[in-house]
Amino acid sequence: MPRFIGDGKTKFTLLTTKPANPADPTATELNAGIDASFKVLGSDFLWSATDSTAITETPLGEKIESSAPGRGIYQAGLTLWRYFALAGGADPTEDEVFEALKAKGTTLWGYARETDKDAEEDWAAGDEIYLGAEVVNDTPQRLDGTGFIKRRVPMMVQRAYDNITVAAGV
Repeated sequence: MPRFIGDGKTKFTLLTTKPANPADPTATELNAGIDASFKVLGSDFLWSATDSTAITETPLGEKIESSAPGRGIYQAGLTLWRYFALAGGADPTEDEVFEALKAKGTTLWGYARETDKDAEEDWAAGDEIYLGAEVVNDTPQRLDGTGFIKRRVPMMVQRAYDNITVAAGV
């Protein structure tokens, strides 16, 4: 069974409308969303679980302290490129990721796939989603002004759906 290099394999989609079942989105819902896969910087993309809180309740007579995983903790954030029209002003189509995230406190649903499929391939029933989440964003932050114009957007995960699959149906 071959391993795969991860380059070009992460598809990331944002939905501005809540799916009928956020833990079981359909390919139709995902393909109608904003494909951010090529509009987000890969080097600091955060969309993952991190270490859970530890519950440490060691019995009095135990010789070692043992812990159990408690509540899950998730990290989410991205740096997006801004897109401007040649005639001036933001490009209403290409700047869609910024438009979706520009207002602090916006609720969005995001889904990420990292498999043997390329990022540009559409969502299909049965695709693995490594993390789906309902998030609320913070204010987009200006970076140091070097390179392309971009913004860093921290997000807070409200609900998370680990290792789910794309549902069949519409």
